[in-house]
Amino acid sequence: MEPDLWKFENAARQKGYSSIAGIDEVGRGPLAGPVVSSAVILPDSFHKADITDSKKLSPKIRAVLYEKIYDGAISIGTGIVDALEIDRINILQASLLSMRMAIENLDPKPDFLLIDGIHRISCRIPQQPIPKGDALSVSIAAASIIAKVTRDRIMERYHLDYPQFGFSKHKGYPTKTHKAAIRKFGHCHIHRRTFRGVKEYLNSDPLFGQKESKK
Repeated sequence: MEPDLWKFENAARQKGYSSIAGIDEVGRGPLAGPVVSSAVILPDSFHKADITDSKKLSPKIRAVLYEKIYDGAISIGTGIVDALEIDRINILQASLLSMRMAIENLDPKPDFLLIDGIHRISCRIPQQPIPKGDALSVSIAAASIIAKVTRDRIMERYHLDYPQFGFSKHKGYPTKTHKAAIRKFGHCHIHRRTFRGVKEYLNSDPLFGQKESKK
């Protein structure tokens, strides 16, 4: 039996809350690029068809659902924290910061938060962390899709500046091809310099738009 993806939203409404936001982040694991969070408030009438954890969806379906969510949502907020800040405050704190930014960018504001994971966000809004919430709450699942598509598009744009790293394919995650490119070319300014897989190769100057050699 499929889970009731409105279970947590309905439970919050029964407690008297009316503006419930789902929050999720994407990009904790990559060696390059930002961490991106999204917060989404959906109306009761939103048809959840195919809305689920973004990791379970193909890029094509995610793109379709991204538009569907934007068309139907009451409010959507996005928070982006870049690699420099990730290195400064660590990836967990950067993820929580991006979530708080996403909430602050909502209009209207929520009165209750459903958060993917085990960590609470530093704000005064009542909230409920839900482990694996992107598979259990329609609002969190919608947020995961918005965050994933947003981050993928950012990385595809960075690919134009740094084609030698192949960001359009792996989106900055530590694939074999990405790690091989770091060994060969070093790092660029969107690489996370404190992450294993990058910090070992920091002896050379970072690349700024350097093209891959054809030799």
